[in-house]
Amino acid sequence: MASFDEMGIDTSRRNASPRQLTDAERARLDEFTDAIHYSTRYSDDEYEYRHVQLPKAMLKAIPTEYHDKSKGTLKLLWEDEWRAMGITQSLGWEHYEVHEPEPHILLFKRPLNYQPPAQ
Repeated sequence: MASFDEMGIDTSRRNASPRQLTDAERARLDEFTDAIHYSTRYSDDEYEYRHVQLPKAMLKAIPTEYHDKSKGTLKLLWEDEWRAMGITQSLGWEHYEVHEPEPHILLFKRPLNYQPPAQ
């Protein structure tokens, strides 16, 4: 599996470790999960990409610890964090960027031909 450095992910833009949602926070976000939009996948020579568009109103329900106040966007989220928010994708996707002009759009990538680790 590719490391964060190899994938060009700035881990300083993440929480130091995944911040778990409380039951109340998860319940507040659950109302938005059916309105999350997933793009089709697209790729270059190294990675496949997709973007995930959250409902704009959902941003207000996401805990402040997930927000990067200096950029006015979400931080880069750990897999445990984005999955807890209701984003569902197959294994291997890393949140690597937020589209700053539209902070409700999260950009994901994973290596081409990704194979999950054997159990």
